[in-house]
Amino acid sequence: MRFLIPLLATVLVSFAAHAGENLAPREGWAVINTDKDFQTLVKDTRTAVKAQGLIVVTQAGPTAAAKKRGITIPGNRVIGVFNNDFAVRVLETSTAAMIEAPIRLYVTENSDGTATLSYKTPTKVFAPYISKGGAPLASIAAELDQIFQHISKAAGS
Repeated sequence: MRFLIPLLATVLVSFAAHAGENLAPREGWAVINTDKDFQTLVKDTRTAVKAQGLIVVTQAGPTAAAKKRGITIPGNRVIGVFNNDFAVRVLETSTAAMIEAPIRLYVTENSDGTATLSYKTPTKVFAPYISKGGAPLASIAAELDQIFQHISKAAGS
């Protein structure tokens, strides 16, 4: 038991050091820093998704559940988006590639109160399936890259 308290303290300090940390750009990701607060960016992202003809299929985030447990963490929401047209087209090229749908957008709250929108580019997401799906799947991924760029531009501005 006497070792549990120091261990718990170390975990909490480590968590606090990373909470609200801005996401850094990484290969295959788009990272859009904004001046918007978390709730506004979530709302604007959902609006931009709809404007681009996609549908919010899933949403998940640990923030509200953590709060119910008495734990405060920065805003964090994963928004899965897709539509049936893309689903049918992807399935025509590769059944396995559909495991990646919906493609996720990630909204995170930063320590300064602003929020970041990030996502793995659809080209990155579908890359492991291009050998089976070929040029048609690569074309779908490139089309989705453009749509996601429009979403991020509209949501982030």
